[in-house]
Amino acid sequence: MYALSFIVTMASSSIKAQQYNGYTLYSTSNGTTAVLLDTNQVAFKTWTGLSAATGYSSYLMPGGTLVRAAKGGTTPSGAPGGPICGKVQKYDYSGACTWDFTYAGTDYISHHDICPMPNGNVLVIAYEKKTATEVSAAGGNSSIIMWPDKIVEIQPTGATTGTVVWEWHAWDHLMQSVDAAKPNYVAAATMIDHPESLNINYKQKSDWLHMNGLDYNPILDQIAWSSHNLNEWYIIDHSTTSAEAASHSGGNSGKGGDILYRWGNPIAYGGTSAAILNVTHDAHWIPEGVPNAGRLVGFNNKGVSATASSVDQITTPISGYTYTKVAGQEFGPSTYTARHAVNGYSSNMGNSYQLPNGNMLVCVATSGKIYEINAAGTQLWSKSITGQQVPQSFKYDSCYIFNQPPAIPTITLNGSDLTSTAATTYQWYMNGVLISGANSQNFSPTVSGVYVVRITDANGCVYRYSSGFTYTKIPASMTNTDYSNDIVVYPNPGTGLFTIKDANQLNDNFTVNVFDSYGHLVLNFSNMKMINLSSLSNGIYSINITSEKGSAIKKVSLIK
Repeated sequence: MYALSFIVTMASSSIKAQQYNGYTLYSTSNGTTAVLLDTNQVAFKTWTGLSAATGYSSYLMPGGTLVRAAKGGTTPSGAPGGPICGKVQKYDYSGACTWDFTYAGTDYISHHDICPMPNGNVLVIAYEKKTATEVSAAGGNSSIIMWPDKIVEIQPTGATTGTVVWEWHAWDHLMQSVDAAKPNYVAAATMIDHPESLNINYKQKSDWLHMNGLDYNPILDQIAWSSHNLNEWYIIDHSTTSAEAASHSGGNSGKGGDILYRWGNPIAYGGTSAAILNVTHDAHWIPEGVPNAGRLVGFNNKGVSATASSVDQITTPISGYTYTKVAGQEFGPSTYTARHAVNGYSSNMGNSYQLPNGNMLVCVATSGKIYEINAAGTQLWSKSITGQQVPQSFKYDSCYIFNQPPAIPTITLNGSDLTSTAATTYQWYMNGVLISGANSQNFSPTVSGVYVVRITDANGCVYRYSSGFTYTKIPASMTNTDYSNDIVVYPNPGTGLFTIKDANQLNDNFTVNVFDSYGHLVLNFSNMKMINLSSLSNGIYSINITSEKGSAIKKVSLIK
């Protein structure tokens, strides 16, 4: 969970040969408990009598909230038989269920991993049914029913209710080389230059991708996921709208919902190199505050051999919000950056968790073994849950568990400065890159870009990140005169059409940028004194008007 990364606390200043001073969380497959182990591997806290069996993942949020993928709902007829879930639940530290949401229908159901987000929403993997007719129309070699995956972001709205506020569908990003008359056609010889798409005919079957791992990176606003069947890790853009996620443009990357990066099995997109991943789970980033932060990591079930697993790490070729690739070649790196040969073998499932003191927690899922190693690879302790499968395990320090985190910061534009809501510490980023020395509540950007601020509270337990704020630098040829008091935008509130009354402060050349409450640029106009916002959702929007004479910022309320 990159979004809830640890800060290096007192525990991480201990000698690296020692185990990390925290509590280890695990849940067994199909069980109704969740357990926190202390550093002696003795149960410190147990959530008992959970209302649904564990489907796959269990996580802790700051403040000790348990978030879990659980079994529930009715499995659609013909759906694959992997770790079907159907529910997402939250329990507070005392054991009270605060959210019990079912995500299942006649043609979809959640499965495998979830990813709790810092805003309280939850990312969920789900199968969705595609008929044989749809498969054939998309260029599938075999006219079979398929269950490709989608990722949905669910916002809790009540004790048992939730709303999908963002979604991404693998089905929107296909390619095929069998029929030029059908959509998504790409000549086989050029597939290597279309890694943004999934070849529907590569290992085509009902349970095609079998997505199983999910992570969120708040600095980049991107999602990582892993595919059991295609033996790859992937990165996609989350800064898009749902409509943009179904397209090939938009978002911080400018590529919509296209796959930004993939690694592990180049043959899946027309490459020739042998696969390095062989049944993989648990794709995730190493978070800030942890050695080797930013690397992509995953559990490689048959990484060493057919009966020996590994945890592999790679340094991605990141460049801003995209990833570099030479035309006609495969994504790098050509092999893993670091590898830990697992002390045991898991034929299925499994995960790792990198810790602030350089240690790593490893979960050998099918044998029920959990252990911790130091930076040198020495095993410090192990715990076996006899006769049980443990899909994943994580370790958290006491500060993280027993303190409530600060509110997620927001960024506002004050003149030409960006201002964060108040916190104890600050760190600013531009286009996903840390800005050295930018550690104040206010920051004066010198170039256009997407800015994020990271904060901590007085307890220093977790990092919290703002949403990206899109800042447009006024060209040097324009003056810095602020005409906000002279320009009126009306009616306010309005239902869609707004008029800009400029009191003769603007000349014939001006731009109007419309930003949402998160600082995302949502609309842009040139030389228009009447703008139409009816395509947007109700809310508060910032209208930034710039011309050679100066600029103005106005807030409007859209109520349709």
